[in-house]
Amino acid sequence: MTQLSTPFTKLLGIEYPIIAGPMFLVSDENLVTAVSEAGGLGAMPSLNWRTTQEFQAAVRAIKGKTKKPFGVNLIVNQSNLRQHPDLDVCAEEKVPLVITSLGNPKEVIKKMHAVGCKVFCDVTTLDYALKVQDLGADGVIAVSAGAGGHAGPISPLVLVPFLKKHIKIPIVLAGGVATGEQIAAALALGASAVQIGTRFIASKEAKVDEAYKKAILDADPEDIVMTKKISGTPAAVIRTPYIDQVGLELNPLEKALYRYPQTKKYMKMLRYYIGSKALEKAASGVTWKTVWSAGQGVGLIEDILPAGEIVRRLVTECSETIQRLNA
Repeated sequence: MTQLSTPFTKLLGIEYPIIAGPMFLVSDENLVTAVSEAGGLGAMPSLNWRTTQEFQAAVRAIKGKTKKPFGVNLIVNQSNLRQHPDLDVCAEEKVPLVITSLGNPKEVIKKMHAVGCKVFCDVTTLDYALKVQDLGADGVIAVSAGAGGHAGPISPLVLVPFLKKHIKIPIVLAGGVATGEQIAAALALGASAVQIGTRFIASKEAKVDEAYKKAILDADPEDIVMTKKISGTPAAVIRTPYIDQVGLELNPLEKALYRYPQTKKYMKMLRYYIGSKALEKAASGVTWKTVWSAGQGVGLIEDILPAGEIVRRLVTECSETIQRLNA
């Protein structure tokens, strides 16, 4: 199979410029290992495990299954009370790539660089991209419109080349990517890799209920809505009757509490707890409180496949697209 060499693949020592995005309640040892073994880079959130000890056991399980690089996502704002012990695990186990989100990555960059590992940071704006570059980040994940979870507001067609004009570190495009044709487009825009989440929900390895996977296959891009009910920050989910019932915006009291520094931290923690519990119930079984995180790429997903086969298909489609354009 054609190797797709980019600054990202060279930096991490992998074959293909594909990250399986770290997804809450979806990414586990099996999915991460399958993607990394296929030549991409599997990634998972540390918070997919209830304790730091369980998270460390998962990291060690992956290291026992593959010698290839993988990644861990750390939420680095104050609402994550486990960020420091989980970071200690990442450093102790020398996790090849840490992806930070929703906060200041300074400590993560310092600690992971000290053990020879790489750090990429989620960004949605140029201002933040410049800040993390100055802090020493090895690259950025350009989270664009169309992404699942905490999507950015800017089209990937604009965000990637805009960032490329102003920063020197590698850029990974995240947002709606589900096909190899889109990977070719991302590379043409100046991205060094893509981060793909939703496509890997519809994989054999994804540890979610079959109803969730079926919802991915059945949904169209128009079914993806942005709600603040999960974490207080707009997050992309599949529209369901429950989402219609609870609405997409915070209530007036929540909005007021978010405005004050004294209460904002605790509101974030409360909203995250409530939202994560709803996601957990919907991901693991049938419930009327259906909250399924997904991006606009749902409209391009038609089957459930092994994760390794998804990687191979993406690479083939990308290579064929590049060859067609060259012709």
